[in-house]
Amino acid sequence: MIWNLKQKITVLVVDDSAFMRKVISDILNSDEEIKVIDTAKNGLEAIEKAQKLKPDVITLDLKMPIMDGLECLRKLNETMRIPVIMLSSITKEGAEATIQALAEGAMDFVAKPENIFDMKEERIKNEIIEKVKIAKNYKCLQCDKKKTGNVIKVDTTKSKIQNLVVIGTSTGGPRALQDVLPLFPANVDAAFLIVQHMPGGFTKSLAERLDSISNVKVKEAEDNEILENSHVYIAPGDFHMLLEKKGNDLFKIKLSKDPPLGGHRPSVDVMMESVSDTGFKNIVAVIMTGMGRDGSEGIRKLKSVNKAHIIAQDESSCVVFGMPRVAISTGAVDVVVPLKEIANEIMKIVGVHE
Repeated sequence: MIWNLKQKITVLVVDDSAFMRKVISDILNSDEEIKVIDTAKNGLEAIEKAQKLKPDVITLDLKMPIMDGLECLRKLNETMRIPVIMLSSITKEGAEATIQALAEGAMDFVAKPENIFDMKEERIKNEIIEKVKIAKNYKCLQCDKKKTGNVIKVDTTKSKIQNLVVIGTSTGGPRALQDVLPLFPANVDAAFLIVQHMPGGFTKSLAERLDSISNVKVKEAEDNEILENSHVYIAPGDFHMLLEKKGNDLFKIKLSKDPPLGGHRPSVDVMMESVSDTGFKNIVAVIMTGMGRDGSEGIRKLKSVNKAHIIAQDESSCVVFGMPRVAISTGAVDVVVPLKEIANEIMKIVGVHE
């Protein structure tokens, strides 16, 4: 098919590095469905060009002079609803800023390799192209501003786990999780395991962000950690997270560098199947926004072996209705609900402890 400019996805590339602007533009222009219509070297220039050109998608570097990526994103959101993909360095500061950007409306991000010449690797090229194509149809969902002043933490002991809640998500997940986790009460009678598809270096910042707005304790999972009630454990990027049962009352997290499953490490299926293998019965499993099919085999097993209650996010509230769509097609899903109803649906099952 021959594409003209009107049919193509138009992109504005924003980066302070001339080399990066050229590399990213070449990557995107190599796909027949995408056309880079201009570039900008800082946030101020990006806003001016976005207002004039009205691109379908913007790729936005975080660290720039005059106006950085985070401030640019905020300004764009005030006047335009253009889907934004952040370009992030794999540093603590870069990860924190990236998670903040996702919380404030960025659709997704691509982690820049430490060696900038590795941007030309096939894996990174495919990731950028794929995410731009997803962004074209991105519904710029308004995200509720979470108040952090009313967060109440409760000291918990390693009491017997009555319920396990396992959640799998990918594209759109960081925003979606901040609409779910803050709705759990501090004394919820469950432990939570979450796999969010994300590269290493970013999940700790995600956990810290979610912990700051939640009553439950949210943390990046650690190897050999004992599960506690009212705690949320997020699989570290680039590690599978598994669960082992130790005696009658204790569950232990195991982190693994086994090969990726379906291209994912961490994998939702790996996590859910390990939870199923414990033989535990009081399980709620949730599949949220994301591309692909990760989690579909896990919920099948949890339903057939453990009689788990399975929840899927509905299409209207998903950034990408891929993982939930495949999950629903398995026939294992008990209920399909909008994002805003997921926490309530979980609480119907797990309740609260005294």
